[in-house]
Amino acid sequence: MRRSAAQKEETRKRILEEAAMAMRVQGHEGISVADLMKRAGLTHGGFYAHFASRDDLVAHAVDRMFNDSRAILRQYLGEKPDADGLAALIDFYLSEHAMLRMEQACPLPTLSGEASRLPKAARLRFEVGLDTFREGIRRALESSGVRDAEGLASSVMAEMIGTMAMARVMSDKDRALAILSASRHNLKERLGLAMK
Repeated sequence: MRRSAAQKEETRKRILEEAAMAMRVQGHEGISVADLMKRAGLTHGGFYAHFASRDDLVAHAVDRMFNDSRAILRQYLGEKPDADGLAALIDFYLSEHAMLRMEQACPLPTLSGEASRLPKAARLRFEVGLDTFREGIRRALESSGVRDAEGLASSVMAEMIGTMAMARVMSDKDRALAILSASRHNLKERLGLAMK
């Protein structure tokens, strides 16, 4: 019996979800098509019914991850970003929960270091995701009356991404949490945001 288009789309979504989780934790080189399909409860041979190649999968998984990031931006910054929303975004992004739940968190701390080695289509989609995130921060800074919101947005993003990457490599959880806390405090203080 032939599977319906809806069933095929649901299967594709499941594969992408598994790929996005794997990439957030292991990077794009950590994705094995055979392991991925097994985790999705599918056969290795079924992969090519959904993707032209592993590179095609990686590009679509990057899209999937940044869809989640855009949802986070909408949640905290919305259509009219403000200082409170930006402070809440910083608190969320640099939280213990985000540190421990890599498979669900923003892909930037994990993948930024290897983005230049992603397949071309994935690299271009990664850049779009990065620009979208930076633009959300820029708009929030600008609406808060910050001068040079463009330049500052890049600096804020770099600190958030770097802080989370650094915290995740710490073997001492208390030390990692202290790094996150210090960065949250210092970023909000530097930006003149209400301390939360």
